[in-house]
Amino acid sequence: MAASRAQPPTSEQAWLEAAQTFIQETLCPADKEPDKQLTQSVIDCVKETWLSQGENQDFTLPLSYSFVSVQNLKTHQHLPCCSHLSWSGNAYQAWTRGAGPGGSVLPREQLLLLGTLVDLLEDLEQEYRSGSLYVRDNTGTLDCELIDLDLSWLGHLFLFPSWSYLPSAKRNSLGEGHLELWGTPVPVFPLTVNPGPLMPIPVLYPEKASYLLRYRKKCKIEEVNIAGKLVHLSALLITQNKRYFIMTLGELAQAGSQVSIIAQIPAQMVWHRVLRPGRAYVLTQLRVTKTRVHRSCVWTTIPSSTLMPLRPGYVQELELDIEFSEADLKPLPQPTSSRDSRGQEGLVRGSKVLHYLGTVTDVLNESASLYILDGQLILCLAYQKIHGLRRVIRPGVCLELRDVHLLQAVGGGTTKPVLALCLHGTVRLQGFSCLKPETLPSYKVYGASLYEQLVWKCQLGLPLYLWATKALEELVCKLCPHVLRCHQFLKHSSPGKPSLGLQLLAPSWDVLIPPGSPVRHAHSEILEEPHNCPLQKYTPLQIPYSFPTILALAQEGQHRAWATFDPRALLPVPEAAYLTSCQLNRRLAWSWLCLPSSMFQPAQVLLGVLVASSHKGCLQLRDLRGSLPCVPLAESSQPLIDPKLIGCLVRVEKFQLVVEREVRSNFPSWEEMGMASFIQKKQARVYLQFYLADALILPVPRPTFGSEPSQTASSCSEEPHVGQSRLFLLSHKEALMKRNFCLHPGDSSQPPKPTLSFRVSGTWLCGTQRKEGSGWSPPESLGVENKDQKVFLIFLGSSVRWFPFLYPNQVYRLVAPDSSEAAVFETEHSSGTSHRPLELSDCVSCLTVQEEWTLELGNSQDIPDVVEVPRALPESSLAHLLGDISPNSLVSFSAEILSRILCEPPLALRRIKPENAGAIKTGVKLTVALEMDDCEYPPHLDIYIEEPHLPPQIGLLPGARVLFSQLEKRISRSNIVYCCFRSTTSVQILSFPQETKPSAPLPHIYLAELLQGDRPPFQATISCHIVYVLSLQILWVCAHCTSICPQGKCSRRDPSCPSQRAVSQANIRLLVEDGTAEATVICRNHQVAVALGLSPSEWSSVLEHARGPGRVALQFTGLGAQTQSTSKTQEPLTLLLRTLCTSPFVLRPVKLSFALERRPTDITPLEPSRLQQFQCGELPLLTRVNPRLRLVCLSLQAPELPNLPQASAVSS
Repeated sequence: MAASRAQPPTSEQAWLEAAQTFIQETLCPADKEPDKQLTQSVIDCVKETWLSQGENQDFTLPLSYSFVSVQNLKTHQHLPCCSHLSWSGNAYQAWTRGAGPGGSVLPREQLLLLGTLVDLLEDLEQEYRSGSLYVRDNTGTLDCELIDLDLSWLGHLFLFPSWSYLPSAKRNSLGEGHLELWGTPVPVFPLTVNPGPLMPIPVLYPEKASYLLRYRKKCKIEEVNIAGKLVHLSALLITQNKRYFIMTLGELAQAGSQVSIIAQIPAQMVWHRVLRPGRAYVLTQLRVTKTRVHRSCVWTTIPSSTLMPLRPGYVQELELDIEFSEADLKPLPQPTSSRDSRGQEGLVRGSKVLHYLGTVTDVLNESASLYILDGQLILCLAYQKIHGLRRVIRPGVCLELRDVHLLQAVGGGTTKPVLALCLHGTVRLQGFSCLKPETLPSYKVYGASLYEQLVWKCQLGLPLYLWATKALEELVCKLCPHVLRCHQFLKHSSPGKPSLGLQLLAPSWDVLIPPGSPVRHAHSEILEEPHNCPLQKYTPLQIPYSFPTILALAQEGQHRAWATFDPRALLPVPEAAYLTSCQLNRRLAWSWLCLPSSMFQPAQVLLGVLVASSHKGCLQLRDLRGSLPCVPLAESSQPLIDPKLIGCLVRVEKFQLVVEREVRSNFPSWEEMGMASFIQKKQARVYLQFYLADALILPVPRPTFGSEPSQTASSCSEEPHVGQSRLFLLSHKEALMKRNFCLHPGDSSQPPKPTLSFRVSGTWLCGTQRKEGSGWSPPESLGVENKDQKVFLIFLGSSVRWFPFLYPNQVYRLVAPDSSEAAVFETEHSSGTSHRPLELSDCVSCLTVQEEWTLELGNSQDIPDVVEVPRALPESSLAHLLGDISPNSLVSFSAEILSRILCEPPLALRRIKPENAGAIKTGVKLTVALEMDDCEYPPHLDIYIEEPHLPPQIGLLPGARVLFSQLEKRISRSNIVYCCFRSTTSVQILSFPQETKPSAPLPHIYLAELLQGDRPPFQATISCHIVYVLSLQILWVCAHCTSICPQGKCSRRDPSCPSQRAVSQANIRLLVEDGTAEATVICRNHQVAVALGLSPSEWSSVLEHARGPGRVALQFTGLGAQTQSTSKTQEPLTLLLRTLCTSPFVLRPVKLSFALERRPTDITPLEPSRLQQFQCGELPLLTRVNPRLRLVCLSLQAPELPNLPQASAVSS
């Protein structure tokens, strides 16, 4: 016993006295005198049972055993136990060996249990009989389970020689335990034997009973007795708080007609425990009733009906007054099933119906009624309601399944065959378990009502139900117990209170559940022939989706990113072969991989709590296993601005998993790119991108977990009873970066420590408002009317978590909860921050946002009418952005990112020793296409990001549209406009990169169009003719320091250059014309081979011959003019190239894709037109000629020939 109880007496006399006291208090009626006969009968019963084991001849009484009452069991026995009075020690040891290795056997207690076996609680009316069994004594009533029951036992006093007691296993449960009664109970008083009927009972057998049911109008019989062999026994059903079951009787000798009988009288529910398929029974006083749904007649019991075994001589067949023809006795034709699948015959499978006897070896999910039988089969009892049986089933229990469906290869992640019982089948206990109940996880204990809703309300088929069960387990493991309690998550739906678990599963059910699925009716499922139920036909399920943990998703993203990382794929050989070592490693230093949700099989659904990090200043999706930064957008071009979303549960099916790869490598040249040993270090940054339109956002009833509880106060906790707030309009938000703020003002000895922070500027829209109930009081006076109340707010520490929600032109409410100060927003709240120099001259206040302050989005009702409040700075015009005026000014614009690379270090740093390469500070260069309404061809601009703005904000990816605010505009020494990040810069992601963006073809133009208009296309295609070659140069340079390498050796005699590798570089300048204008085109590296019309093998041979001198350069002074060469003119390579450059193989028509050499950001003054003299015969002509266009080759192709019409044959 887990608690104190009476110790067994040590002598027979003391034992008898204790027994007499117990019997009088527990078993004798309270209002009657002590019953000596009852006392003696109980003692004799105990003595006889004790001696029956044959090992206790020395003691005629079980002195080591003590009596226990029902109340003592319920009150003091908190641990499972068993008691076996009639078992010897050897029998118990053999019993425990059946538990197998590692099994925890029920501990044996020496207790004597007596009670009356009843089927009704003492304080309930007769109509509340439910078929349950109880053991009752004077102290109380306790539920019990019995392997085999005889109706004659009810109401009699028994000694239970072998039993086990299991207290309620659910945590915080008010439910009581139950008894498992092993073997046959021993009656204290002999049971009276039923002598049987005096006269044989007139009965109908199923054949004539079914005929009488069909032609009941021909034969006026109100009540009949039916005898037959029990063929089927349905489950015990509950419909509209009414219990009933259906039994089917068949012929005794051979298969033939069958007749169904409904038992729905409360007192007869206990029959369900007595009936055994295969045995013969007699049911008396049956009447005809019509089922409500099935619309057919069936036999039913009445309160006076009885059930008895069919014995020879007890019955005689009733002769009816009408004659039966052979046609009448033939069974009716069976209707076809209404659930036949149409159009899916190749996918639909049929289950097999069989009988099975097996042992439970594991509990998959107790609440979902899923178990493992014999280690090989899954048992699903969810399609029956087995409330009482669920508490008994555990490993070691033996079950008999009749008319159970066998489903194989159901899919949905289930690999084992499944045995599932519909309402037509039945499950019976054949043996209790000797093992103690396991301590199950919460998700296996709670949620029984929710799983019933999946079957009975949502009408899920078995494959989908098994998958839904696994999905709910995944969700519980992700969210419970820190986000919410398990019983809260698995709570069933009720009107106005939808289940959180169902809300997370249901969005995809419209696709998974076939339309027109029939509603399940119990009568039809049991009575309809041929048998038809949800388990009859099934379609194997492909796993719809899964709910991976955030950590697993991040690991999967990194695994795929590094598995697909191939330097040769990132830099194809035609391009990589001409790069120096520094250029090569810089190009490989950063790359990214976008994994859209459509790439995961099965589909992955994101689920986590949206939290704001005060350590990184970004939003995160978090579950129990980990977190990932995320970039959610409300709509295209709209940021997320509502802080109330913090702490909400977010479910996303369509998302992008982004992995940014950073690699430090020292590849000597392109030839070694396949060798992983040259990769020194690699790391990845993983984050998520999704639109809120693709997400399901659900509030969580309690604050989320984590070390930052204050961040959920605005969304999840109740509003404070006191507090102050003030509305402000945000004008500008500065960059999130580390600034030198002194966090300890009293300690002047410590230097300022760089602290992650940001600053915003805005305007107070009204005075302070105080909390009044659930709203805010009218605002206080501003003091100085008609004056802008500008404010400068500093966010640092944990208040950095508000950074992702703050955007210009939005109204916010700053809330100071539980503030006792009179004017908290008008005074300086210094936290040691030296921000006086930062105050603007016209600012009313400069405040440091406190950690306990919260932020809310202002709504339209809170915003007063404010006239001419200064808004955010407008975007810069194209003329101002690309003009030569206002250098070092701040500009704002939106653009699409075209490329992102790491900045190359200056030339002096390129010659640094390899061992110090890690000390080189690098930056990030973004090339963007400006979005201007008045510009047909968007110009390109370079943006540089350097410390302390590294690493860049997440989401700055090629293909993303971004709004850049207050970048610093600069002009280089070569008159190129570019921009840089500054502390005032802020970035807003407008849209994510498209998953499949079609590449728009370059416009096809004429060269003359480039001389017209202010903004010609930066890149285009022309059809032109190569007039002649202006210059050609082939170099072999050091892969490390770019010096010339004759004979493949570096010409710099400097030990600081360790490289022994040389790479080739080539360029050719061409003069082309298309009939409208002419231009010079420069082609580089592999494009030179195409321009010269050489095959790859021929070009490789040319490069090898140029390796010796290290440099070959040809200069053509004009058409037909002599060639100038820096090499020996009589060398074979020089002669070959000179001849080739003047041959028709080079001077030919081509299709040229190009980019302007003069970029749109080049503000160098244009070269003016010049006077040039031409000779036309004998007449000289003087005209003004524009400077030649300068183009950079992107690709060269053969011209597209026009489609000539086919000539038709002309017959003579």
